[in-house]
Amino acid sequence: MKRSGTADLPLHGGHVPQWLATRMAELGRCIISVIVEHYGPSEVLARLSDPFWFQALGGVMGMDWHSSGITTSVMGALKRALNPISHDLGLYVCGGRGAHSRRTPEELIEHADRTGLDGTELVRASKLSAKIDNTCLQDGFRLYLHTFVVSREGQWAVVQQGMNDSLGMARRYHWHSPSLRSFVDDPHTAVVGRNRGQILNLSDSRAEANRAGIVSFLKQHPDTQLRELRRLAMDRSHHLSARHVDSRRLGAVLALAYEKQFDSFVNALLLPGVGPRTIQSLALVSEVIFGASGRFDDPARFSFAHGGKDGAPFPVLLDVYDRSLSVLKQAIDKSHLVRSEKAASLRKLFLFSQFVEHNHSPVADVNRVIAHERRHSAAYGGKTATGAAGKGREGEQLSLF
Repeated sequence: MKRSGTADLPLHGGHVPQWLATRMAELGRCIISVIVEHYGPSEVLARLSDPFWFQALGGVMGMDWHSSGITTSVMGALKRALNPISHDLGLYVCGGRGAHSRRTPEELIEHADRTGLDGTELVRASKLSAKIDNTCLQDGFRLYLHTFVVSREGQWAVVQQGMNDSLGMARRYHWHSPSLRSFVDDPHTAVVGRNRGQILNLSDSRAEANRAGIVSFLKQHPDTQLRELRRLAMDRSHHLSARHVDSRRLGAVLALAYEKQFDSFVNALLLPGVGPRTIQSLALVSEVIFGASGRFDDPARFSFAHGGKDGAPFPVLLDVYDRSLSVLKQAIDKSHLVRSEKAASLRKLFLFSQFVEHNHSPVADVNRVIAHERRHSAAYGGKTATGAAGKGREGEQLSLF
């Protein structure tokens, strides 16, 4: 998984309530710990550099699938969760939003002093990645968030975000050091977003002559600045509908949860008391952990794990969220035997979901699934940033496919 690039998101106000922020940190720690256990710290960096996987991660953590807040909230949760156990994981998160982003060099130097890494080079990489996306890539977005994740080997990933107030949009940029050959020649290996026409991109390898000309020009006229380019128009849609979701993949996940023919497998797979709705969530969480990069091109699907804080596609189901956390915590328990058994079960759940998808081809009616989840969200402790979900009708049966 080496895909890096940008993602465009509508600017949203509001905040992450404490009840969700705490759970996001716990779930993030569990997911990253299992990935490190199976693949190592470098794989975490590779995944963070993939805009699709990042969006899927935010979805299963309960954030709105298509809003700017997902970046700040996810990286903030990971920083709180991972840094206290950085020695064990081999990963450390620096930076953040606003004033926290400006402390990134200081945090990197302090971390380098503790670990023996080259702090000077890490600070250089941090500053250059920010400068490239804020200055060389003139797309109308001004950086306000910068996070830098470094492994014990000195590899790193950058997740940073800019905003364009006039468009009401934010844009996220991803960097991955193993994929980087030059800071000024195509540092992004992919760009995710709608093509709205030409922009001034001095980090494109084809702009070498332009860069040389600018240097020459600035030597003669140091006060001259580059013209601001026309700003881009972006898709402001926040509504989640069927067009955002691969209904066949979602159908496979729902089949695991709702079709009686899978009950014996499900009951044998996980702890007693973990019902079909938790299986649905864990199937999506396990895909975030074990899925290949090509499975994240519809990241909205992962918001069906636990819901979203603003109620899109439905309120966060706290009871389901907590049961998912309980299973994942046991997967990273200090007992090696327990850890290996539970982690293996999560992988089996993902593989079985793929088997259903490829061999039975269930197709979910996405809009009906959303309606069903909203009607029953109160029964699972549904909650949004503005309060508890209203009670729905009881005893309803739903054909999902």
